[in-house]
Amino acid sequence: MSSSGQHTLPQPPAGGTPFAPDRGLTGRMVATMFVIGLLYVGFTGLLIALLRGAWPLIVLISGGLFVAQFWFSDRITERAMGAHRVSPEEFPQLHGTVDRLCALADMPKPRVAVADNDMPNAFATGRNPQNAVVCVTTGLLRRLEPEELEGVLAHELSHVAHRDVAVMTIAGFLGVLAGAMTRIAVYGGFMGGGRNNNDQSAAVLALVVPLVSMVVYAISFLLTRLLSRYRELAADRAAAQLTGRPSALAAALTKVTGQIAAIPTKDLRQAQPYNAFYFAPALSAREAASQLLSTHPSLEQRLAQLARISEQLGR
Repeated sequence: MSSSGQHTLPQPPAGGTPFAPDRGLTGRMVATMFVIGLLYVGFTGLLIALLRGAWPLIVLISGGLFVAQFWFSDRITERAMGAHRVSPEEFPQLHGTVDRLCALADMPKPRVAVADNDMPNAFATGRNPQNAVVCVTTGLLRRLEPEELEGVLAHELSHVAHRDVAVMTIAGFLGVLAGAMTRIAVYGGFMGGGRNNNDQSAAVLALVVPLVSMVVYAISFLLTRLLSRYRELAADRAAAQLTGRPSALAAALTKVTGQIAAIPTKDLRQAQPYNAFYFAPALSAREAASQLLSTHPSLEQRLAQLARISEQLGR
């Protein structure tokens, strides 16, 4: 069992290379953002066309919330997950591992945070590598050996280096915002009774706008799930190649997934809204087996990929 104050963390092996661009991941991120952006612009345009009298408010809300979410995504996620930033004096080995990995990957060091949570997990967030945060839970620090923790941190740093954290933040937010805009339109009274609206047109609006919103949300949900699963495999690949220790990351994955399944269901459900950001999803063993639209690939897929990389490195 390891913690922030035990063991000497190993040096990454010689021969590690910086995170290489992942063309498959980049292509999927561009395609996802294009489709979701197109959907969102079309949805906003529909609201403006149908609710002409409220278009300034629609533009203000959609633009303002989008900018706020993108600019403050790191702080919003940190607060939601109960994380707090820690100094090198508080967690010297955690900072030391991040320092060495960032030097090895030739990337700026993100801010380092810890969440006081027994669920063993980690996440990264932020709009770019210069404004990123990497966070681990106290449960993860207690359970992982130094080389396993190194693999998890390399995984999270690859998300930052590849900028897929920002893409997931934006993509996920646009679907949620579509639903929020519909609620504002409905409960704000914009579908009800203007002078130029009769009962029939109000009824059509009340049907069409929520229906379109559901379609936008469903498509964005599916696209972000597909992107999320691929980006997790990409992060595993990048971390294994950077550290040269696929077996350590595989051990961490096995340990974390098994330990998460033992966490009380109530605690897991509180964490599930943020599954797309976690190293491993907050799911029980039964839920993990039945999640066809999970944010993460199955443990078997991840371990099989790491086994192939280990074989390649062994050659």
